[in-house]
Amino acid sequence: MSEHGEKTIYWHLPGFSVFFYLNQVIIHMMADHPDMFRDGYKVGSVYGTFPGAIWNGGRAVFGITSHGDMEKVIKTYNDLKVPVRFTWTNSLIEEKHLNDTYCNLIMETANNGMNQVLVNTPVLEDYLRKNYPGFKFISSTTKRLTSLDDVKAELDKEVSSISGGGTSKAYYLVVLDYDLNHDEKCLDELACYADRIEILADEICFANCPKRKAHYRDESLMQLRFEKGAPFDCPNKNTKPDFKECMKRPAFISADQVTEYANRWGYVNFKLVGRGLPMNMVLDSYVYFLVKEEFRDDMHDKITRQLAKLGVKM
Repeated sequence: MSEHGEKTIYWHLPGFSVFFYLNQVIIHMMADHPDMFRDGYKVGSVYGTFPGAIWNGGRAVFGITSHGDMEKVIKTYNDLKVPVRFTWTNSLIEEKHLNDTYCNLIMETANNGMNQVLVNTPVLEDYLRKNYPGFKFISSTTKRLTSLDDVKAELDKEVSSISGGGTSKAYYLVVLDYDLNHDEKCLDELACYADRIEILADEICFANCPKRKAHYRDESLMQLRFEKGAPFDCPNKNTKPDFKECMKRPAFISADQVTEYANRWGYVNFKLVGRGLPMNMVLDSYVYFLVKEEFRDDMHDKITRQLAKLGVKM
């Protein structure tokens, strides 16, 4: 609970690497100007990948990060008491990919008991559990678990405890598929698990998209091959990314509805999209969801000015 008695709501922000400065600025603004932000809001994690990691899924990210820069990024967030969450959700991972030097270096660098991994393939998940048991494991929305029974099974899944004595829940959190965001029957029945469910509040994809899994596979293949393929045949590719357009999607959960979800059912973990999207759109989403309505314009200006001082162009 927050100091004012409201439920504490945790926000999971995108692009810990690509939005490194934006995320730092928003975290500091929340600490320095609490009166301008909604009560009881905290950053629960920052998710994403270092460029060029083949285990990464969801959105292919190319490039390379030095070990020194890895240490800097991870330490920066962890010193702010914010976990770094790695999107190890490449759906095409095989056993031959498990010994990748770069990905294992990332895990070794972040292996301090504070950080997290998103998973969706058994072969990689089993490897990570065996070699890096100190991370919290989160079941990814890329699994597309769209039936209530499948979601419950995922929440109830157990694994052997590290010490070998008994079992524990497999997943710290399960990210709900966006098509279930407004399914009241589902939300009612999952309320008993509410503190272990994360909800994607501003998904830009179309409802019931039949190509979503294929799109994830396409991004996974590009990441493994280090090659940007032809544009995926997706309806969104013809629409310029825009937060106001995102707000029209059926899965969108408004800022006021977030409070309703917390008070009515107990859902307190919310995720914001942003990987592969323009920084100005990500900033718009941060300001909309996190800042009190009367301070949004002012806070947007404050963040933009601070980013300019850091040499970041919007």
